[in-house]
Amino acid sequence: MIPYGKQDINAEDIEAVLNVLQSEFLTQGPQIPHFENSIKKAVKAQYAIAVNSATSALHIACLALGVGKGDVVWTTPISFVASANCALYCGASIDFVDIDADTYNLSVFHLQKKLQHARLNHLSLPKVVIPVHLCGQSCAMQEIYQLSQEYDFSIIEDASHSIGGRYLDRSIGGCQYSDISIFSFHPVKIVTTAEGGVATTNNASLAQKMTLLRSHGITRDPLLMSTTKEGDCYYEQVCLGFNYRMTEMQAALGVSQMRRLASFVTLRNKLAKRYDHALQDLPVQLPQQMQGTYSSRHLYIIRLQLDKIQITQKEVFSLLREKGIGVNLHYIPIHLQPYYQRLGFLSGQFPHAESYYKNALSLPLYHGMTKAQQDVVIVTLKEVLLS
Repeated sequence: MIPYGKQDINAEDIEAVLNVLQSEFLTQGPQIPHFENSIKKAVKAQYAIAVNSATSALHIACLALGVGKGDVVWTTPISFVASANCALYCGASIDFVDIDADTYNLSVFHLQKKLQHARLNHLSLPKVVIPVHLCGQSCAMQEIYQLSQEYDFSIIEDASHSIGGRYLDRSIGGCQYSDISIFSFHPVKIVTTAEGGVATTNNASLAQKMTLLRSHGITRDPLLMSTTKEGDCYYEQVCLGFNYRMTEMQAALGVSQMRRLASFVTLRNKLAKRYDHALQDLPVQLPQQMQGTYSSRHLYIIRLQLDKIQITQKEVFSLLREKGIGVNLHYIPIHLQPYYQRLGFLSGQFPHAESYYKNALSLPLYHGMTKAQQDVVIVTLKEVLLS
């Protein structure tokens, strides 16, 4: 099976992890700040807080921004469920904004319409909006930021797919148009720490809050404590936090992987261009890249032109899987999930997202993929669609 995504682990990565296993620290050691520094340098953010998953990063980002009971958070329905769940963890409500039909990202047009409707009808405006950079291509962050200034909401960029991508010639994750950005380092992402996530920000107060929240709310910083006379052994829990820490082994792997970030993204873009050329005459809609963006190409999503083929999306999916092509679907709209339907969301609420779901398909794409493997995907897809 040719998988839709796969990590690339080399000898240097293995050596980095082995060195940690032979060191004094398996957790809370020097590799964590080393990894955080590599992220800060790559994206040009002032602060980076490493945690055990992007889900955890989303959670503490919401908490740091004061999300709680009575608040509402808006995000896109086309994402992994964590992009919405993080608001519910905080006791807040969640709502969705339909997607752009071309990029599949959160639509600025629909966001503006929803904001105008909420204000006009005295409905709750969002405390936070979470745009998701699907496939590694940035949302229209400049326009979303402008709306945040008009409607007074904070922004968390869910950049889980996007390390190494750029927007308006600046690295995604630098928080030029957001309060906090989130990266994922799951094995199928651009860079991996096995499991792991990072929150970046340029706000010292937000960074301090997230640092506390990732480790039980405990600090030894005298400036944060109520008592300073107990000696060096003293610590205080100053808020309710969590055990969201990243391990030293994960961080060491991340440091090693980050050295190859640029080459990983370059390889993915080359493979994407090969797909663009080879699939241009097939009955599919190819992914569009918007002006001013450079995608990290985490995913390559096509949309089947079902009116031009003789089989359904499900049949295409099953046939490709049977032939060893590990296609996937990113994503089933969150509001259609049974849990969210029980919260009151209904089919038909976000028509562009639902239309996307009916014909989208993710083809295999990863930086270790060979041209021969990609050719197998291309030939097999042609056989399935044209037979």
